[in-house]
Amino acid sequence: MAVTFYDLGSAAGLKKLDEYLLSRSYISGYQASKDDITVHAAISKVPSEDYVNVSRWYNHVEALLRISGVAGDGAGVIVEGFAPITEEAVATPPAGDSKASAAEDDDDDIDLFGEETEEEKKASEERAASMKASTKKKESGKSSVLLDVKPWDDETDMKKLEEAVRSVEMEGLFWGASKLVAVGYGIKKLQIMLTIVDDLVSVDSLIEERLTVEPINEYVQSCDIVAFNKICKSISECCLF
Repeated sequence: MAVTFYDLGSAAGLKKLDEYLLSRSYISGYQASKDDITVHAAISKVPSEDYVNVSRWYNHVEALLRISGVAGDGAGVIVEGFAPITEEAVATPPAGDSKASAAEDDDDDIDLFGEETEEEKKASEERAASMKASTKKKESGKSSVLLDVKPWDDETDMKKLEEAVRSVEMEGLFWGASKLVAVGYGIKKLQIMLTIVDDLVSVDSLIEERLTVEPINEYVQSCDIVAFNKICKSISECCLF
């Protein structure tokens, strides 16, 4: 049965969505789907961090759209006053379309029946080299990682710990869904998902040089890699929980 949301542009609507996402990583199921895209598109601006669960989910969907799009069908969702996302709208980000269009425009300028001049030959070689470099850059691998972030003790403010972790910004690093997991003796650890571009981000360096040094080590005692998966063609391969 499709879940229904109302007036996501209001505080009341966002509060209901925040409560709904308290125990969920996605709108339906265990991987991103059209349902997430429909709700994401219905939110007119980046939600306030006051809505912790909505903000976490929104930023995660943003990251997925920038990296590889969303392919899951979902169970169906209704947002009052907003049309469901169609198959075409769930395709991977349209950045490549503009490049393809530019390439077509370049092709229109070529005289197919005339003799190629030195200038045209040079331009053709430059385009080929540029396309090769662009293709190589696009093929850079991506990975989905699940981290355990452990506090010093049961008195550590876990909200500030998560804020400190998410404050780390690097090119090719995208923070995703998170949750608190009980360890024992009143202590909880933060379990957080992140997506990285392999050529740009080293998880070991992220932990050793950013997450366990000042000022973040005021809250973070240590970090452990729970899961590390390569992202291929299917978006489901990056969904760890």
